Amino acid sequence: MGGQESSIVTEYILKILGLDICADTLVGNEMLRGISGGQRKRVTTGEMLVGPAKALFMDEISTGLDSSTTYQIVNSLRQTIHILGGTAVISLLQPAPETYNLFDDIILLSDGQVVYQGPRENVLEFFEFMGFKCPGRKGVADFLQEVTSKKDQEQYWYRGDRPYRFVPVKQFADAFRSFHVGKSIENELKVPFDRTRSHPAALATSKFGVSRMELLKATIDRELLLMKRNAFMYIFKAVNLTLMAFIVMTTFFRTNMHRNVEYGTIYLGALFFALDTIMFNGFAELAMTVMKLPVFFKQRDLLFFPAWAYTIPSWILQIPITFVEVGVYVFTTYYVIGFDPSVSRFFKQYLLLLAINQMSSSLFRFIAGIGRDMVVSHTFGPLSLLAFAALGGFILARPDIKKWWIWGYWISPLSYAQNAISTNEFLGPSWNQIVSGTNETIGITVLKNRGIFTEAKWYWIGLGAMVGYTLLFNLLYTLALSVLSPLTDAHPSMSEEELKEKHANLTGKALEGHKEKNSRKQELELSHISDRNSGISGVDSSDSRKRMVLPFTPLSLTFNDTKYSVDMPEAMKAQGVTEDRLLLLKGVSGSFRPGVLTALMGVSGAGKTTLMDVLAGRKTGGYIEGEITVSGYPKKQETFARISGYCEQNDIHSPHVTIYESLVFSAWLRLPAEVDSERRKMFIEEIMDLVELTSLRGALVGLPGVNGLSTEQRKRLTIAVELVANPSIIFMDEPTSGLDARAAAIVMRTVRNTVNTGRTVVCTIHQPSIDIFEAFDE
Repeated sequence: MGGQESSIVTEYILKILGLDICADTLVGNEMLRGISGGQRKRVTTGEMLVGPAKALFMDEISTGLDSSTTYQIVNSLRQTIHILGGTAVISLLQPAPETYNLFDDIILLSDGQVVYQGPRENVLEFFEFMGFKCPGRKGVADFLQEVTSKKDQEQYWYRGDRPYRFVPVKQFADAFRSFHVGKSIENELKVPFDRTRSHPAALATSKFGVSRMELLKATIDRELLLMKRNAFMYIFKAVNLTLMAFIVMTTFFRTNMHRNVEYGTIYLGALFFALDTIMFNGFAELAMTVMKLPVFFKQRDLLFFPAWAYTIPSWILQIPITFVEVGVYVFTTYYVIGFDPSVSRFFKQYLLLLAINQMSSSLFRFIAGIGRDMVVSHTFGPLSLLAFAALGGFILARPDIKKWWIWGYWISPLSYAQNAISTNEFLGPSWNQIVSGTNETIGITVLKNRGIFTEAKWYWIGLGAMVGYTLLFNLLYTLALSVLSPLTDAHPSMSEEELKEKHANLTGKALEGHKEKNSRKQELELSHISDRNSGISGVDSSDSRKRMVLPFTPLSLTFNDTKYSVDMPEAMKAQGVTEDRLLLLKGVSGSFRPGVLTALMGVSGAGKTTLMDVLAGRKTGGYIEGEITVSGYPKKQETFARISGYCEQNDIHSPHVTIYESLVFSAWLRLPAEVDSERRKMFIEEIMDLVELTSLRGALVGLPGVNGLSTEQRKRLTIAVELVANPSIIFMDEPTSGLDARAAAIVMRTVRNTVNTGRTVVCTIHQPSIDIFEAFDE
């Protein structure tokens, strides 16, 4: 594909995904301001669409997107697939009815079995054949998910002439095989594939989309861009070396040092310090590499490029920067310390330290590639550095190293570096005076006293060793990235409660002892099923208020003509924008009231999270204007933080504690001192009951996608952690994003329970189902 054609495709995809308005904005992350969460999700989708792939497998692409954008994306995919004859398999959470209607076929999975696979038009017919009917105002997608669940199935039974009996997943799957759609698929699969109908050019024969040179050129251009964007890191490293050079110059000032054996040892220490300083300078590569690995693994597995195309630029492009960094140190310290004044030896030391810097950077990149985790890498990085230094021949001279550890001396890069830099200095003319009583020079004597080789060839051996180690570490780094996978491969996590529920859905029988256990929880679930028709909001608010142990003051929040702006980005100024500030919130007014659940809606990038951050006082940069009052009084952040809570979109919790321990810690730190331990524990129990986590009180939180709590349980824990602070006003940023319809309904029931205690709650939401939408008051 030519450059102009690929540019047109890219612009078209940007337009379709609604990313043209932020095409030149940094993506950002948790620590760097960038595009919104929904826009970031669309960037992931766009990465796949700009390629020539004809088979697309897309997992939950609508998470964090508004309904309009999701519809536009799926509709564009539908047209592309129909015109070009491609294939797309897409999983969605909480799809709107109009988005659901765009699909040709539906595959309904439940507990690992296919319940239905076939045309969308026949799916309701199949479930009516089984005795279940979708209500008129119910979204078909939500109905399909709930109809196979033991907790939600009964409400859809429509055969009045027969008593309801739970239909397990296995029975649905068996019935589908006898349904006319299932029979049609089975008959089609029985026919052998006719190879004559397939053209040899139908399948790709090359692993990557472009040639090796194009791959390398693309990765070099991207690495240059990343280096430009991370220029601060390289400036910081240069400043760090400058400070270290100043310390060394003032410590080893040459007017205080003389050319004799005693001071020769001090000069040797200055050389060792230079080696260590340059070695430590490469330590920053450890963190930078680990932070970039998740993106690399994703792009490697999607066959964007091979590992070598990624590692070569990260090595080669660092070399010019090494000349500057090492030059800062050597050019400022060499003659001030008083090393041998020979120009040739000056440049030989400079060349050797260049090689050491490259070896060090390569070593830490290799450790990061093996560790693949910040904690693991930062454990083995300093350990290797200390081991190399201890066995490098300076801290412990070569003759003093025990024979069972001498192999460590010969494999330590620092031993070769120490020999090379020492022979370069002490075989120089300024160290040629003969020591009285011997026939050896001062330089030779100093070297022999420390067990360092005295032949000039050891400089070149050491330099060659540094180049060899650099090549070896880069080769091993490339090999590691080629064969290893991320440490935290996501796999389904399942709590004990979920396991029991899946067993019941699959077989129609509860696990032994399950009915006796958590009976109170089952009663709550049964009451929930019977109240479904009245919506999520069907909870007695007065009863909730009575049960609260700790009192709070209901407060309202009012904002008038609120504006928020940031300094104009340099990229936009370069395009001719003359304003000094970029206005993100343009005179927004509104109010949130106690006991009223307010939904904050808008397309991705509309400013929902920005508005909540401004109102909650979480914006530390930028310029805020306008009037914000709390129950009529001007808002003061120092006191507002004590009466408000904020549930972030990302559920961040300590993985190695239980739910109860998480809440105890939050309450301990955030409740007033006059609340005694007994009342605090009673309040925590009430909050767990409010968010329906009592049965999971002893469950470990775990790591997302690896073990521990499910996504919706983490959402409820996030809400509970804020509730135990007993706030009057709670902000919730997309509490239903990333959840299916049923899990979202559970979370919204928790939110509704919170509102019914008389608190002021405001949520940002995307793509709400009708049940979730009707749970809101305003």
